[in-house]
Order: sequence, then structure tokens, then C-alpha cells
Amino acid sequence: MLKKKLTSLIDQADLSISESQIDQLIHYVEMLSKWNKTYNLTAVRDPNEMLVKHIMDSLVVSPYLTGKTFIDVGTGPGLPGVPLAIINPTKQFDLVDSLGKRIRFLKQVQFELKLTNINPVQSRIEEYNDKKFDGVISRAFASLQDMLNWCKHLPNKHGSFYALKGSDIDPIPDGFTLKQNIKLTIPELDAERCLIIIQ
Repeated sequence: MLKKKLTSLIDQADLSISESQIDQLIHYVEMLSKWNKTYNLTAVRDPNEMLVKHIMDSLVVSPYLTGKTFIDVGTGPGLPGVPLAIINPTKQFDLVDSLGKRIRFLKQVQFELKLTNINPVQSRIEEYNDKKFDGVISRAFASLQDMLNWCKHLPNKHGSFYALKGSDIDPIPDGFTLKQNIKLTIPELDAERCLIIIQ
């Protein structure tokens, strides 16, 4: 049932995703649903709702990502990093969160889904300075200003920030430029979403 629903949502969003990637996405939702009972990783309990509010909400960003290396800051249970990594096997995603239980879950996801392009890391984002990235992604992480201030050390010379937001946008601090504000359409989601790309 989940597979049928996800396939339909992907068709409505006009994304092209392979059969094996759809299977991986379903496996991820099943793991999230199972672990959620013990670890309380997300407020969304129903796997069908997860498909809309977590999976599709993450996947619609994919066409706008440029570059090869990304960091998902405040990834939580791996959103949007895991769905994006599944459908972009040639891109690399560091998934950073300060909570150990989320990183333990992500390591299990990495193992069960055989995802070689994710790197779960337990760290506070302002202390994470191992490398520079083409893209810094955040979803439901912090205000735009906090995200930019805490993460300004992360993009490389040509790197961009990708912030998934509702319709209301905070002012952008000095020293940053708004490149694009893209209105996203997510099938069956009755909330407004946009992707803010900043350099």
C-alpha cells in the first residue's frame, strides 16, 4: 500500500525515481515508523503521513541542488538528507545532529539500506568544521538568521545555503545574498513550502 501511494505522489510531483529507489524510500519509512515507537524521532506517527510530510517534502528539493557535497544541518531522523541521498547516489551527504539517538538510527539506516553516500555525525553544528560543502541544507532547523550565523563556516567558495521554509521568510542578514525563492508544490500537503537559496 505504501509503495502504491508513494509512486502516485512521485508521479504527481513529476520526479523520476527508479523502482529500487522507491523500495529504499519505503524501507526508510518503515524503519522510521518502527524506531519512532521507542525513540520518538518524529511527531508524525502514521507512515502514510510520513510519505507526504517527510519524504515528498524532502524529495522536491532535489532538482535545485547543484554540486556534489552537501551537509544536512539538524538532520533529525535524516530529513531531508536520507531521501535526497537515496535518489542522488552520486552526491555525498553529511547528516549532522547533536542527539545520539538520531545518529544511532541513521547508522542503522545506512547499514540496512546500504547507503554509501551518507555520513551520520553527532556534533553541534557550530563545532563542525571538518570540511567545506557545495550545499548547506536545513529543514525545520532554526530561523534563517540563526542558520546562516551558525553555518556560515560550512559552504565552500561557490557553495549555497538551501533552507526549506514555510511561506513567511525572515529578513536575510548582511553579507548574504538571496539567490532564489522557489515555491514548492508538494502533493497532498496543505501547507505552503518554499526553498530559499542563499549565497
